[in-house]
Amino acid sequence: MLDDLILIALLLSACLYWFSGQRVKEAALKAVQTHCLELDVQMLDEYVALAGIRLKRDRTGKMQLQRTFRFEFSSTGNERYNGVCMMLGRRVESIQMEPYRFDS
Repeated sequence: MLDDLILIALLLSACLYWFSGQRVKEAALKAVQTHCLELDVQMLDEYVALAGIRLKRDRTGKMQLQRTFRFEFSSTGNERYNGVCMMLGRRVESIQMEPYRFDS
């Protein structure tokens, strides 16, 4: 009986973690899309890929999950460049992009 309750609690925790991660991934995707539009570059594949997770303290000292997402973009349509979106909890911490060429 106790083993069943522990198993159910573990499965429920895993599901909640996955759903929370999906919401953060969607927020990262929207932030990257908006950032690319502002810089007039094309986000490729319309996809962000989870590259890492670690614990980090936010400004108030609370422990949060910091997720790193990678994405690709193009400025001219010929080259592919890499970018990184860092999320702390559900908040965008930073978006960094490789230096890229642009046509004037």
